Amino acid sequence: MKIKPVCHISSRREEKMGVVTLQSPPASSATLTSKSRLVQIPKLPAAASSPASLFQLRRSFPRIRASAAGSSPPLHTGSPSTSELDAVSGFSEIVPDTVIFDDFEKFPPTAATVSSSLLLGICSLPDTIFRNAVDMALADSGCSALENQELRLSCFANKALVNVGGDLAKMVPGRVSTEVDARLAYDTHAIIRKVHDLLKLYNEINVTEDRLLFKIPATWQGIEAARLLESEGIQTHLTFVYSFAQAAAAAQAGASVIQIFVGRLRDWARNHSGDPEIEAALKRGEDPGLALVTKTYNYIHKYGHKSKLMAAAVRNKQDLFSLLGVDYIIAPLKVLSSLKESVSTPDGKYGFVQRLSPQSAANYSFKEEELVKWDQLSLASAMGPAAVELLATGLDGYAIQANRVEELFAKIWPPPNV
Repeated sequence: MKIKPVCHISSRREEKMGVVTLQSPPASSATLTSKSRLVQIPKLPAAASSPASLFQLRRSFPRIRASAAGSSPPLHTGSPSTSELDAVSGFSEIVPDTVIFDDFEKFPPTAATVSSSLLLGICSLPDTIFRNAVDMALADSGCSALENQELRLSCFANKALVNVGGDLAKMVPGRVSTEVDARLAYDTHAIIRKVHDLLKLYNEINVTEDRLLFKIPATWQGIEAARLLESEGIQTHLTFVYSFAQAAAAAQAGASVIQIFVGRLRDWARNHSGDPEIEAALKRGEDPGLALVTKTYNYIHKYGHKSKLMAAAVRNKQDLFSLLGVDYIIAPLKVLSSLKESVSTPDGKYGFVQRLSPQSAANYSFKEEELVKWDQLSLASAMGPAAVELLATGLDGYAIQANRVEELFAKIWPPPNV
């Protein structure tokens, strides 16, 4: 039976989230809701979200740099004349932050994320190859048979995520990361149940565990869920990491991927003060986002944790150059285009230095209080205002998007031919 397209919402550019969907979620004061709990999420101060704040920076920065103690000497990879993109790809895996179909030929995606934002983007487009995946989810007889509307809509959303994720797994050589409902961020067992449900659906369409990651917010409950899931052999991807305490706890939990948003920490620092971790980085003349990536990488490698580190919200080429050696760098198309169009030579303007390496990690010194076995109390005590606010804002934005998907599905179900 041919399923007719049923997604109909207005097309908005900001909803066409990337195949690696790492753009900032919208800030809001809405609450996170789940079947059994209500979690109030504070919003950032108005200065952080107002357009005028872009021109009212309350502090000035010194010329920022990344920590580079023990860095390798400048290196050049490739032929005597090659693109900067080819050269830097010898140090880190550069992952395009790609909007659906945009520049797929120029910058083929190597990995993918499927999320509520992506579902909204698919439904806003007039015609995509992913549209049928959403329509087939809404025609699923098992979900349709559920009498409880909340359970039915959740079932449709799960099916849509997995159907799209299955299509993406056929398109990219790397892993597909599936967003776990952010409204469950403070319930360890609910997160685990959701991951098991999603994994079962993936198994039904023959997508194996080694091709999958499950993207979980780095609350303490999310970190604990990651620890238990990893013990089952299920790969996790912890996101919204904005402090060393979160990063170290995530590494101790054995998370497969830890994601840090470099630019978001920089943005917060430009408009706020009072976070000890950020203040310490600025005092050393370092960018707070780059410093957190450096410190986390060194911790992972010095103490033998298995986690891979992903740097996101990279704003320019200099950010990328300062992160060379990290496992994954999520780069926007404007940065990739600039790198691809720039010719690199051994005596070029920029010497490509591997800033991060296991050798430099071995020489990095940590304070005694940073080497504790992290638990819920110590994590809560160590997270500064930047991590607390940015985590809350991210959760709020993702919850809004999940609610919007369910609201949309409620309006358009059942499809006209079901």
